[in-house]
Amino acid sequence: MRKLYIIGIGSGNPEHITVQAIKALNDVDVFFVLNKGSSKSDLIRLRKEICERYIDDPSYRTIEVVDPQRDPSIASYSLRVQAWHQERAVIYEDLIGRELKDDECGAFLVWGDPSLYDSTLRVIDHIIARGIVHFDHEVIPGITSIQALAARHKITLNGIGESICITTGRQLTPGLVASSENVVVMLDGKCSFREVLDQDVEIYWGAYVGSDKEILLSGRLTEKLETIEVARSAAREKNGWVMDTYLLRNPSARRS
Repeated sequence: MRKLYIIGIGSGNPEHITVQAIKALNDVDVFFVLNKGSSKSDLIRLRKEICERYIDDPSYRTIEVVDPQRDPSIASYSLRVQAWHQERAVIYEDLIGRELKDDECGAFLVWGDPSLYDSTLRVIDHIIARGIVHFDHEVIPGITSIQALAARHKITLNGIGESICITTGRQLTPGLVASSENVVVMLDGKCSFREVLDQDVEIYWGAYVGSDKEILLSGRLTEKLETIEVARSAAREKNGWVMDTYLLRNPSARRS
């Protein structure tokens, strides 16, 4: 039976690859890569670099397809994403059925870890539910941008006995930060931390964490937010894309 690996590849450093991932890479016949356009060519370049560095037999094939765009005419964010996932499922289904022989192994290389804010596993579930193409699949965990952020800032994500909330920029509110000791924010395209005005809140911010483009900034949020906004905007202008993650730490929540 066909087999698929969904392999976490870390947040930008080729050395984030685990021994388990390297073993899986060497079993793969075909790598499926979504092309997100020239502005994000770095994401494809890293995947190719990982394959060239860790795979012993260069006979594997790489198939690139254009990633479909989310339909802006769908007003609901959740419905828009669901429709996008369905489009991806049809593309993946065709690739698996057309490019993988019954005894071959394919793979998707997932930025960070497949379990955290990535759609690949949901898309695979859609394909399985459709029942047109049959395959086995295995998930290989990877280092997340959250882990890399904490390591690069030389911090723990939580204090003793404290909780951690992981959310997106869309969900970040002053109330959430006021009630949470530690809030990790991903997928924030609008610098939502600007809405948090608590004087006690600290921020540990990083963009392209682990890569040669890495930017790290930290300090009291009210003092650093403008610096972070300028750095983020300049990085996006220079590179055509930006991927950042940050931790908001609220000492006041510990006391309440």
